[in-house]
Amino acid sequence: MKSPILNQIGTVFIPVSEIEKARDWYCDLLGLPANGDIQFGHIYVIPMNGTGIVLDSKIYSTDKVIKTPLFHFNTENIEEAYKYMKEKDINLLTEIEHEHYFTFADPDGNHLMICKC
Repeated sequence: MKSPILNQIGTVFIPVSEIEKARDWYCDLLGLPANGDIQFGHIYVIPMNGTGIVLDSKIYSTDKVIKTPLFHFNTENIEEAYKYMKEKDINLLTEIEHEHYFTFADPDGNHLMICKC
């Protein structure tokens, strides 16, 4: 029987404490304008290529902070991405590992990753 479930990820939800602050931080990180609407007072959909990211302040609590990256942002130049993050004074959790990836934290402490693709 063919599965009715597609082998695609539609959206990843990230719990954030302050939706406006998170929107501005993520948009700045990705070089995007932070001019989209906050929906229902607690959701911001980041305009992405491919799998979507939704910031959601309604699901936030300190026990729901993501401590293991659930996905990674792509980069073609891992050294340049690492330097960019250092210049932005972002909380880097690791150095570049295996010349391929590193992890960092958003202002709420969610662990994220950038990986050379």
